[in-house]
Amino acid sequence: MKYYVVIPAHNEQDFLEGTLQSLVTQILLPEKVIVVNDNSTDHTEMIIDQYTAQYPFITKLNTLSSTDHMPGSKVINAFTKGTQLLDDAYDFIVKLDADLILPPNYFSEVASVFETNNTAGVVGGFVFEATKTGDWQLNHPMHKKHVRGAFKSYSKACYTAIGGLKNAMGWDTVDELLAQFHGFEIITLEGLNVKHLRPTGNAYNKKAKQLQGKAMYTMHYGFTITLIASLKMAMKQRKLHAFFDNMKGYFHAKKQKTPFMVHPEEGKFIRNLRWQGIKKQLF
Repeated sequence: MKYYVVIPAHNEQDFLEGTLQSLVTQILLPEKVIVVNDNSTDHTEMIIDQYTAQYPFITKLNTLSSTDHMPGSKVINAFTKGTQLLDDAYDFIVKLDADLILPPNYFSEVASVFETNNTAGVVGGFVFEATKTGDWQLNHPMHKKHVRGAFKSYSKACYTAIGGLKNAMGWDTVDELLAQFHGFEIITLEGLNVKHLRPTGNAYNKKAKQLQGKAMYTMHYGFTITLIASLKMAMKQRKLHAFFDNMKGYFHAKKQKTPFMVHPEEGKFIRNLRWQGIKKQLF
């Protein structure tokens, strides 16, 4: 199967080489790789140039954007710019972060799923991060059927159906919800372990939480589901203010009549899906 990879990269000099090396040593090599050098001020571009010189299927795209690391818009803006250099002669497309080490069989396993299951829409493995003792430990805070945004593979049919990725906080939730709306499955592969080289930050970001509440509004969650989801998130993180910031973002988006990310019919499906998940956890 043919697949394309787009890697947004902003100041990734410490990790990018490891990611690219694990990509060029895949059992199933990609047809095309676009590395989007997103306003980097370190040696990221130099590393990209080293790989484009060796591997003709790797292309660099320089772009300018904000240095703000707010979740969602920056990375998806870079990803979307990268996809503009691609045609549609692929079987699946991959959004990949620049701080990962993939096992050599990663994309051969992903391709096998897409090849044998025409309802597979989003496929991926699991994130592992190094502990203080040097062991690699699973870090998957969401339910096991969720593919982390760091390495999402989409079938062409699914990617086309959902209209690409949303340039907003919550993109890696709404993509899977819309995939299911269009009849596609979300498939995670046990044993397909990806090493995440940059530990997930624990610093609290008030603005990010408000954007998360805004995303819940724009996904048509409605008040009750947003309330439950915000409470659950705050309890899991043991940060009560996360609940209030999330809800503040929701109410602000509602007051401003922020445009929805999804259509009313899609929103109805999303609410029903969320209620099903809530009921399964309760009963």
